[in-house]
Amino acid sequence: MIQRGPGQPPELSDVAAVGALTDPVRLALYEYVAGQADAVSRDQAAEGIGVDRHIAAFHLDRLASEGLLDIEFRRLSGKQGPGAGRPAKLYSRSARQIQISLPPRHYEVAARLFAEALTTENPASALGEIARAHGQFLGARAWQPQASKLSARRQLERAATVLTEYGYEPAVTSRQATLRNCPFDALAKDYRPVVCAMNRALIDGLLSGLGTQDITTAEQQRRPGHCCVMLTRRADVAS
Repeated sequence: MIQRGPGQPPELSDVAAVGALTDPVRLALYEYVAGQADAVSRDQAAEGIGVDRHIAAFHLDRLASEGLLDIEFRRLSGKQGPGAGRPAKLYSRSARQIQISLPPRHYEVAARLFAEALTTENPASALGEIARAHGQFLGARAWQPQASKLSARRQLERAATVLTEYGYEPAVTSRQATLRNCPFDALAKDYRPVVCAMNRALIDGLLSGLGTQDITTAEQQRRPGHCCVMLTRRADVAS
């Protein structure tokens, strides 16, 4: 499991993982392991790229700590029971996928929502419902028991914190949060009505899942790179 600091977005752990591959020995080891049909031992990897075993061990473990390689323990001889020897530490490419975009973009999310909508009889009308349901899932995953007891200001800050994890880069004031980044920027430039409506539904759903009943969304004037939605505290509630 990749360990992140408090509030560290996924993009930063991806950067760290890619950074681990800047070392030429580490990159060669990763490419060697990834190119094998089965998991390999330290000795096999060291021989494969022509380095000492202890050097290979150090770099293989670093790649594993970044989530780029998986580790398993298995007896290579296939023997079992007393005298079979200790299991070997083996490495294989992990299933982790890395994508880095600065500022953050999440086109796969949009693609999945569009694809799910296309499986319905009326994709245009279904997209909003599907996006909202996805947002509710994201919000519910971050829901906290005390959510309903938070002040309107804290609800706004809480929503902004969760939206930060998905690349929206909110700027929070006492009454509103402007989302300074659009995770679907390139799509929004070419298909703004559809993408902005989908995005609005997704954020509405996320707020619902979070239980932030005192926060509303509204479209704002389009600014390059910014999200078309802003969050606002309801005018009829106190701080």
